[in-house]
Amino acid sequence: MKAVVIIPTYNEKGNVERLIKILEEEVFPEIKNHDMYILVADDSSPDGTADAVRDLMEKWKNLDVSVGEKHGLGAAYIRAMTHAIDNGADVVFEIDADLQHDPKKIPDFLKKIDEGYDMVIGTRYSQGGSIPSSWPIQRKIFSVFGNLLVRTILLKFSIHDWTGGYRAIKKEVFLREKPELTNFKGYTFQVSFLNKVVRDGYKVAEVPFHFGDRNVGSSKIAPLAYIIDLLKYVITASIKEKIFGPFGKFLVVVGTVFLIQAIILRLMVGLLKIDPTVANLTGAVAAIFSNFNFNNFWTFRADRVKNFGEYIWKLLNFYATSAIGVIIIQTGIIFLGDQLFGKKYYFLYFIAGTAVLLIYNFTVYRLIIWRKKPH
Repeated sequence: MKAVVIIPTYNEKGNVERLIKILEEEVFPEIKNHDMYILVADDSSPDGTADAVRDLMEKWKNLDVSVGEKHGLGAAYIRAMTHAIDNGADVVFEIDADLQHDPKKIPDFLKKIDEGYDMVIGTRYSQGGSIPSSWPIQRKIFSVFGNLLVRTILLKFSIHDWTGGYRAIKKEVFLREKPELTNFKGYTFQVSFLNKVVRDGYKVAEVPFHFGDRNVGSSKIAPLAYIIDLLKYVITASIKEKIFGPFGKFLVVVGTVFLIQAIILRLMVGLLKIDPTVANLTGAVAAIFSNFNFNNFWTFRADRVKNFGEYIWKLLNFYATSAIGVIIIQTGIIFLGDQLFGKKYYFLYFIAGTAVLLIYNFTVYRLIIWRKKPH
């Protein structure tokens, strides 16, 4: 497997020379089952970074440089990853030139890739990862709570480090997400890339590492602009996912199915004088059928049933799981309300039971019926 370590640079001459030497002399010799390469993505640094790399290319033949205009970190990575993959890379790495990312962790990243993970991220915030103890308290707060804020707004807590830039990515993952990444030129690229990878169901692993201090040069992040861009992205992405994503569509389907079941319930109880518990079960049969088809062809379209045999099998599973919810949760609450407070409030019991059923249904649908297929 060909793995390319991509190092984005802008005025990083001193740092990148040190990092390349460590990679070539200390890290790569320990890796036996992968062909290791380095690609420096330089944004036309005026300090001669690209020329320094070209000098080192005389010594190490697995080293290359890609020079482009300065359009931000995201643009540099997209340019370099495209170049690497066009030249046969199976895995591409993101690593900073300033040695804040421990290059000796690269074998741990590759081990996770070999285990079947699609993306591996370095984490500073869990499982033994850390940030420099020498940082002033305000920088520590900014780092830790900024990352926590991203996790909270996106409601994705299984990944601990969203804002870091030490990663390994399989070729197919980058090619799948590339069309949606070109709008993110700066540091927001990192969060948006990871969010899309999680959204599409790829397997993500974390490798803990100690985040080091920069010793040469200065950071390229403009804090205020970065915070504004980052908040704008995570808030917009969260709203889009909740309204237009599976859960938003699920709520629309629930509203439609609720209307169908409510009409049947009112007609059977009001006109036919049938017991509310029996009427609810009757309406549920029609509602469950509608629910399955709406969700299959719209809410979970990406993971929908694609042949008749699978359709019948999934429908039967859907009726079984839905029956548990309708009988135990929804009808159970109606029955309990009837016994405790009388039948005249049956419709209120129906609404309360439906609210609880809503959470149960979405969880079961996503985890069992339309479980995301592994890539």
